[in-house]
Amino acid sequence: MKYLYTIGEVSNLLGIKPHVIRYWESEFSMLRPRRDKGRNRRYTQDNILMLKRIQDMLHNQRYTIEGARARLKAEAKAKQPLKQQLYSATELKGEMLELRSKMEQIISLCEAINKEDK
Repeated sequence: MKYLYTIGEVSNLLGIKPHVIRYWESEFSMLRPRRDKGRNRRYTQDNILMLKRIQDMLHNQRYTIEGARARLKAEAKAKQPLKQQLYSATELKGEMLELRSKMEQIISLCEAINKEDK
């Protein structure tokens, strides 16, 4: 199985012209193919999947370039590294404990008001 593809091979595979692929590279920062010593682009399978995704968003789903870029960035942001997710979970746990403490104080105040009313 071949792991790196030229821009011509990718162009034929996706049915789009090489200049369109180069343009998308300039518009989508997450699309960066490798370059060999001769500065020729070499696309990985991940690059090709990203190009297919961009092609679908622009041609079938009718996104604008800006809209597709924003959607891809939002999706990438949602897929945080596990370490960041764990850190966020730890922060969340701390906030939840703080909220629980405040809720217990509110319950105590409500119970005290209830006793006064009786």
